[in-house]
Amino acid sequence: MATPRSPSIRNFSIAAVLLLLIHGANCFYLPGVAPEDFEKGDELKVKVNKLTSTKTQLPYSYYSLPFCRPEKILDSAENLGEVLRGDRIENSPYVFKMREPQMCSIVGRIKLDAKEAKEFKEKINDEYRVNMILDNLPLVFPIQRQDQESPVVYQMGYHVGLKGQYTASKDEKYFIHNHLAFTVRYHKDVQTDSARIVGFEVKPFSVKHEYEGNWNDKNTRLTTCDPHAKHTVVNSNSPQEVDDGKEIIFTYDVEFQESKVKWASRWDAYLLMSDDQIHWFSIVNSLMIVLFLSGMVAMIMLRTLYRDISKYNELETLEEAQEETGWKLVHGDVFRPPKNSDLLCVYVGTGVQFLGMVVVTMMFAILGFLSPSNRGGLMTAMLLLWVFMGLFAGFASARLYKMFKGTEWKKIALNTAVMFPATIFALFFVLNALIWGQKSSGAVPFGTMFALVFLWFGISVPLVFVGSYVGFKKPAIEDPVKTNKIPRQIPEQAWYMHPAFSVLIGGILPFGAVFIELFFILTSIWLNQFYYIFGFLFLVFIILLITCAEITIVLCYFQLCSEDYLWWWRSYLTSGSSALYLFLYSTFYFFTKLEITKLVSGVLYFGYMLIVSYAFFVLTGTIGFYACFWFTRLIYSSVKID
Repeated sequence: MATPRSPSIRNFSIAAVLLLLIHGANCFYLPGVAPEDFEKGDELKVKVNKLTSTKTQLPYSYYSLPFCRPEKILDSAENLGEVLRGDRIENSPYVFKMREPQMCSIVGRIKLDAKEAKEFKEKINDEYRVNMILDNLPLVFPIQRQDQESPVVYQMGYHVGLKGQYTASKDEKYFIHNHLAFTVRYHKDVQTDSARIVGFEVKPFSVKHEYEGNWNDKNTRLTTCDPHAKHTVVNSNSPQEVDDGKEIIFTYDVEFQESKVKWASRWDAYLLMSDDQIHWFSIVNSLMIVLFLSGMVAMIMLRTLYRDISKYNELETLEEAQEETGWKLVHGDVFRPPKNSDLLCVYVGTGVQFLGMVVVTMMFAILGFLSPSNRGGLMTAMLLLWVFMGLFAGFASARLYKMFKGTEWKKIALNTAVMFPATIFALFFVLNALIWGQKSSGAVPFGTMFALVFLWFGISVPLVFVGSYVGFKKPAIEDPVKTNKIPRQIPEQAWYMHPAFSVLIGGILPFGAVFIELFFILTSIWLNQFYYIFGFLFLVFIILLITCAEITIVLCYFQLCSEDYLWWWRSYLTSGSSALYLFLYSTFYFFTKLEITKLVSGVLYFGYMLIVSYAFFVLTGTIGFYACFWFTRLIYSSVKID
């Protein structure tokens, strides 16, 4: 069978390019992920992945519960991203034969003791879901929407069990899903009769199995589910209770259905979002509002600045020069190095590192290299790109440091290489210890932790030093105007020009540009859904860049007009304050959308969102700083100063 063909060049138009940008992530598949052809009767091995819950956010290994096991448990090789996500992919006792249906196949039997029953009850109570994989496709549970015309929505995995009550009883009981009705969809090649798997679904049932005579492993004749009598499980009317001393028999059916869906499009059903119309409308609406605001801001800035510069360049007499007010008055102080200039250099360098990582990651994602079929690919790519972008971090911080007349470039390089990662690593280590304390598979193993430290000190730190060396060797950036020896006194400012007020106001617009998209990103992270509209995310990111730059320039202009020249740190904090709104929004999301009840899970949520907000602060702050840096150099080089 041929691999999916790319559209012919003659059919490409601007519309096609736009569609490619917006739908990029589900048009392409990672080069090297080759389709596998199966002949009739070929063995299909089902793998099990972690148990997940949106209520606790703590993943567990499948075999942490006393499910039936194969003779030997084998781990699948996981990449760095999968390990960090808590994936633990192992073999299972479920084995199918391609295009050979099975009915009431027995997996095994277990007898619960008090400890095992308690473990099952805890997982059922926390709404844990079992995740499985067949031919790299995750197992899904289909849900038909209220209106029959709408396409089926898929949920990842199936619940371990459910809580309920017997008729005429008020006691709440726990029931386990011990019978799985699998449906494997395949696309058949007419010429070769081989087939490719394009779907993997399940309908779980809870059945109190009964059998005749003595137990004889997989040859036991069940009375509740008998392939010979064509008696199969269709409901959970007599469910299997979970309790001490209960005997549970695990069974499954396999049905094979031919599908018109081709292998190249098999992920489309998984990526169908339940509220796609709202999503599209919200994003377009957000883009329109922000583009309108940006246009207004740009127009005001250009008109005001053009008038100012023309007026200043026309001032000729001494009397007029003495009466001048506004931003030209502080030309002798505007490029005076700020307090804690070393720290500013470090933060700007780190922001450049982040910016590079985000841009390149999004490019890869749009081209389909990081599609959901490549589990853990996004996390791995971001980590590696972060490490290699250390080169640019060192270069940016050293260039700024030299402009501030700094001489100890090695010190600034070390701070750039260590400060931000050390903060994140310390917080991550504490969170990991909490996960480890819960015996969750989400805890990063020691070997992986060592690999992360090696990436940091073995690759990232040397690259930062190389970048700093190159940046420091280049000639220093010259200021367009000379700086006075004695600092000018800053006049008393109006209440609305107070640093705290203007900084907090500055973060609202950049946050407004991303908060709708942020909802979908948070949902994909915390509610185990796929996020794939990287094309839209890239457009939103461009809007974020523009709004961060413009709001910082506007507020910087007003600041200079009121004769306050301390713009260096304020420009960074103005756009960076959007991170505060991001954290506040994540708090709102926690209380309105999530059902987290455990203290450890809540600490994990806010810990990880704190890391995300800190990273967002560094990214947006750097964008604002460079916009203001460019703006001040531009306006002061445009006027005549004697």
